[in-house]
Amino acid sequence: MGIVVIGAVFVDIKGFPLDAYIPTGRNAGHIKYIHGGVSRNVVEDIANIELRPTFLSIVDDSALGEDVIRKLQRHKVNTEYVQKIPEGMGTWLAVFDNDGDLAGSISQRPNLMPILDLINEKGDEIFKGCDSIVLEADIDPEIIKTVLDYSKKYNKKVFGVISNMTLAVERRDLLQQFDCLVCNELEAGIFFAENYSKKSPKDLCEIIYQKVSAGAIKSMVVTMGSKGSIYADHLGNKGICLAKKVTVRDTTGAGDAFCAGLTIGLTYGKELSDAVEIGTKLAASVITSSENVCPRFLPRELGLDMDVSDC
Repeated sequence: MGIVVIGAVFVDIKGFPLDAYIPTGRNAGHIKYIHGGVSRNVVEDIANIELRPTFLSIVDDSALGEDVIRKLQRHKVNTEYVQKIPEGMGTWLAVFDNDGDLAGSISQRPNLMPILDLINEKGDEIFKGCDSIVLEADIDPEIIKTVLDYSKKYNKKVFGVISNMTLAVERRDLLQQFDCLVCNELEAGIFFAENYSKKSPKDLCEIIYQKVSAGAIKSMVVTMGSKGSIYADHLGNKGICLAKKVTVRDTTGAGDAFCAGLTIGLTYGKELSDAVEIGTKLAASVITSSENVCPRFLPRELGLDMDVSDC
C-alpha cells in the first residue's frame, strides 16, 4: 500500500495579475484551472518521488473527476479507493499578487463522509499493509477517530496536514494523537490561541518545543515561508531549517510538498531534522514553477536508500 493519504480533491481556480495588483480594484490578468486540494497534492508529490502511495478520496462523477483519477494513475498513485460521487470535489478560488504570494482566497469543501463508509468496509485491507498514514486534520472527526483506531490496531504512524486550521482546532484532542502535525506559523497560532506572526524562528522554535514538551502533540513542524521552518518533538529534539534561496513564481502547493517530503523521510527511517530537510527541498522545487506539485525525484536524490522497484 505504501503511504496512505486521506482527504479531499479540489479544483483550484488561480488568478494572476498582468500589472500591479490592486486589492480593491479590477485587475486584468490570466486564470488557470488546476487539480488541487491539500491531500491530492500530497499524494502526487509522494508519487513523484517514485513511491507508490494509495489515495482515499472522492471525485465528481464527471469527466473532470475522471481526469483527476487518470492524472493520478499516470503518476502511479493507487486510486482503487477513490470514489465517484456527484459534487464530490471542492473548489478553491485564489488570487495572487505580482510577487507570486497569495493575496486572497475562498474555498468550498465537499462532503467527505462517504470516505468513512469505505474505511468501515475495507479498513483492514487498506491499513494493515501500509507504511504510514497522512490525514487531513480538518476532516470530519468521525473519520479521524476511525483512522486513529486502525493506526493503533496496526501500529502505523499518522501525520496530519492542514487544509483549514480553524476547523482542525475543533478536533484538538484528536490531533494530539497524531505522530506529527505540519502547519504554518499562522495555523500554529490558531492551534495554540496565540499570535506568532512577529516571532523569529529561534523564538518560535522554543515556544513550540515547550508546547510539545507539555504534551500538546507528539511532534510538530511549523513552516515560516522565507524564514524557513522549525521543528520539535516530545523526545527533546528541536531545531531550525533554513529555506532554500530560489526565485518565487507561485507559492501554491509548497506547504503540501513540504508535508510530503517530511512524511516520506519519517516513514522511511530519517530523523526529524533530516525529514524536515527533505520537505524543504521539495517545497523549494514547487515555488519555482506554476505547478502545485514537485517535479520527479529519485529517492536517492533525497538521501533515501530505497529500491523503487520494491515500492
